[in-house]
Amino acid sequence: MSGMAGCMTAKIEEVRDAPTRITANEAVVLLAKPHLEGTGTEDKFLDCLERELVGESFSADHASAKKSGKDRDPRSNIKDKPFQVYADDQFVDAFYPWLEPSTAPVNPQGFSTFLSRPGVSERVSSLGVRFIVWVDGVTQKTDGGGSIACAVGPGGAGCLGLGWWEKQSDYEATVWDLRDGVSAGTVSTDVKGTSVMIGAVAPIPIISPVQSTACDRLANQLRSFLVGADDEDPVNAPPKQTKAAE
Repeated sequence: MSGMAGCMTAKIEEVRDAPTRITANEAVVLLAKPHLEGTGTEDKFLDCLERELVGESFSADHASAKKSGKDRDPRSNIKDKPFQVYADDQFVDAFYPWLEPSTAPVNPQGFSTFLSRPGVSERVSSLGVRFIVWVDGVTQKTDGGGSIACAVGPGGAGCLGLGWWEKQSDYEATVWDLRDGVSAGTVSTDVKGTSVMIGAVAPIPIISPVQSTACDRLANQLRSFLVGADDEDPVNAPPKQTKAAE
């Protein structure tokens, strides 16, 4: 039996420090915020963000072809996209070792130092990358309880009981403008949901997809943030809150 959807609450917040107006010929690179210790953002969440933002990313072949001048236009096979997403591993490799966990910038001062290193600005320009988006956060279980017992007998197999668990997806994306050398702001999402497993002959799952919901909400808000608006001012936007029942 396919799982039914549980109830969730989702909150989106945006803080803007500088105007943004990315174009279709510019790219962003999504990077997990460096952590020397502890758990960093999951790769599958970054992959989900990439898909939700534009559907495709620059591959290593695109980057290599552009560098050699053999690629006519590496963006030509991506139609009607507001911007592109550059391959994260290619970007980190291009600036080794300055984006490794022990040396990566984590504040405006470190970011300015990174851009001032010899050849960094020129290399950024050649790659066509306008923004670095540091993504920080994880999805984790926060509570749970109950139990389900399953057994097989002469009359067949069956389960009885009820189990539940709560999960929270809390992520923040910090946007660094490589062209202007400033922090443009942050977009964050916090999604909480309770899932239930009911034992009634066959287990019946009622699942709250908190991580996929967080990915969808963060990607939509981040896309809007990067595209910007004509009358955009660098002021703090009020928190935006929504509820999801998926």
